[in-house]
Amino acid sequence: MSTEVQIRQAATVMLVRDGDEGLEVFMLRRNLNSDFVGGAYVFPGGAVDPDDSHRDLEAICEGLSDAEAATRLALDPPTGGLAYWVAAIRESFEEAGVLLAYTADGAIIDLHEPAAAERFALHRKAVDSSERSLFDVCVEEGLRLAVDGIQYFSHWITPEGPPRRYDTRFFVARAPERQSPLHDDRETIANIWVRPSDALDRHRRNELELIFPTIRNLEAIADYRSADELLEAAAKERNIAAVQPRIVMDESGVRILIPGDPGYDEAG
Repeated sequence: MSTEVQIRQAATVMLVRDGDEGLEVFMLRRNLNSDFVGGAYVFPGGAVDPDDSHRDLEAICEGLSDAEAATRLALDPPTGGLAYWVAAIRESFEEAGVLLAYTADGAIIDLHEPAAAERFALHRKAVDSSERSLFDVCVEEGLRLAVDGIQYFSHWITPEGPPRRYDTRFFVARAPERQSPLHDDRETIANIWVRPSDALDRHRRNELELIFPTIRNLEAIADYRSADELLEAAAKERNIAAVQPRIVMDESGVRILIPGDPGYDEAG
C-alpha cells in the first residue's frame, strides 16, 4: 500500500554579485552523506518553518507586507506570503552566513567588522540549531529584514516519485558587499561563486553535480549581464507559473519533462 508523500513548502535564494567577467551566483555543495541530493551544488534554501510566520515578524520586514507577498506568490487565500521571504533570509543566514538585514541607519549589516562577525557567528549557530529564532536575533540587534531587496523568481514543485517533495519558491537577491558567504561544514561542505554558464558547462563535463530545478534556474539567469539587470527584470515579473516536472521512463532511458514538452500531458 503506497503512502502519499507530503509536500513541504520551501524557499530558496540565489545570491548574486557582479564578478570580473559578469554575473556570478553563490552555490553550496550538499554533504555527501545527506539523504537529500547529497553531493549536489545548490542554492541556499530549505523548508518554511513555523517561526517564519511569527506574528510580530511583519513589523520588522522592510517594504513588503504579508498581503503583498501573498499576492505576488498567488496564494489562495492571500495570507502567509511573507513567511517565504523570511525563510529565504533565514536559510541564507543558516547555510551561508549571509544576513539580508538593515541596521538602524538603513544600511545592510556589515559582518566584516571583527566583533560583529564573532557575535553573528554565534547567532547563526543558535538559529540553525533552533535555540533562537531569527526574530529574536533581529530584535536584540535592532535589525529589519531586507525583504524589499529579494525578488521572487520561479516556482518549482518536486515531481511525484521521490521520497521528499517540496513546493519551492525561488528568489534572487544581491549578496551584501560587507559579508562573506561560507558553508556551514555540516549540511554543506563547500561553496563557490560561479558564472551560471560556467556552472552549466562544468555540469555537462560531470565536474559539478546539479539537480534539474537548479539547472533550469541557472539557465534562466545565465544571459543577464549584471545583478542589477537580473533584479530589475525579476521585479517586473508578476505571472510566475508553477513548474511540476514529470519523470518518464522509456526505451531511451529516464527523461524529465516540464509543461510544454512533448509527452508531458500524457505522462500525468
